[in-house]
Amino acid sequence: MKQLTKAEEDIMQILWKLEKANVKSIIEELPKPKPAYNTVSTIVRILENKGFVDYEKEGKGHVYFPIIAKNEYSNQSINKLVDGYFQGSFKNMVSFFMKKNDISLNELESVLKEINKNENK
Repeated sequence: MKQLTKAEEDIMQILWKLEKANVKSIIEELPKPKPAYNTVSTIVRILENKGFVDYEKEGKGHVYFPIIAKNEYSNQSINKLVDGYFQGSFKNMVSFFMKKNDISLNELESVLKEINKNENK
């Protein structure tokens, strides 16, 4: 799966939220200053070429929808992060965040409970 640029990911976040949207609806969801219609339209077409979105004809325009699930992309992104920066070790990643970001003991316990819950499925 290809990586997304920040702008592409911003558009995908909106499409995952709305499930279906035309370019105008996507622009309405973006923060100010709003990008130009052509800019958003170009990004959506790039996402289509990358295999992240598809469209249905609606009148003279298109309604776009994601064909890659958010959790599928998230998993791939996390794995790439772990492989690229933490030698493929989730333990190294958690240790890094504990040291650098002052994760509280309660937060760490919560993460461990989630891990244990998922292992028992």
